[in-house]
Amino acid sequence: MLIRVEAFGLNRSELHFRRGVADFGTFPRIPGIEATGVVAECPGGEFERGTQVAAIMGGMGRTFDGGYAEYTCVPVSSVIPFHSDLPWATLGAIPEMLQTAYGSLTTGVDGRPEQTLLIRGGTSSIGLALAALGRRIGMRVISTTRNPARRELLLQFADHVIIDNGEIAAEVRTIADTGVDAAVELVGTNTLRDTLRSTRTHGVVCFTGMLSDQWTIHDFYPMDYLPNGVRLTAYSGGASDLPATVLQGFLDDVAAGSATVPIGKVYSLDEIVQAHTDMENGALAGKGVVVTC
Repeated sequence: MLIRVEAFGLNRSELHFRRGVADFGTFPRIPGIEATGVVAECPGGEFERGTQVAAIMGGMGRTFDGGYAEYTCVPVSSVIPFHSDLPWATLGAIPEMLQTAYGSLTTGVDGRPEQTLLIRGGTSSIGLALAALGRRIGMRVISTTRNPARRELLLQFADHVIIDNGEIAAEVRTIADTGVDAAVELVGTNTLRDTLRSTRTHGVVCFTGMLSDQWTIHDFYPMDYLPNGVRLTAYSGGASDLPATVLQGFLDDVAAGSATVPIGKVYSLDEIVQAHTDMENGALAGKGVVVTC
């Protein structure tokens, strides 16, 4: 189906792909693993013209052309419909961010009310979305940042903020004395071991992101690396992992003022080089979004 793109979010996986370090995909390629807009054509009849939709993953921007465009052609299986009067810049920030945060919280750590959640890499767009979702279901949220200047930003989303020097397990345990119930690792393998040590026995750590671009563990010896009884899992998903009801419910909450979209900066399409530069330099506290007009 053909989508007229109104906005799209920026993702570090697109930066990895541009650098040539992604694990699949072919060049030349229009990048972009997500796009938000309206249906222009749908030959199979699954969606009517003019329907508002989000398209995410499924090979977008890697095995076929993606969302960095005014129009994109995607399989119906990658599309989620919605209805909202929110600005396109706001709508464009949400789909992949929400999918990854929701999947990490549900499939990844099976988050529950009254549990304590540690988010390693809290000022990323997914980290901020995770904090918002966690608090919405009644979790106590601890978020980390390396930058003390971003503490106040994080306190809008999290209950506790830790300035991350690479070893935070002891400080985490001053907040949650036996360790956190759940942790989502967004920084990478360089902090994963410490995140595991911040987690209680029978707690769960979900490896979701690699903001540090450190992907692998050298000389991995599980008996030494993994604390007794701490579970390690991972999350990566697609459109099928974000139910349309969850997307619509979140959009409705944003419109009502009971949920917040952590937008770092909005760019025009001809500012895409600057957008990637900002993303690469870590200049965005929140989601970078590009609007096409």
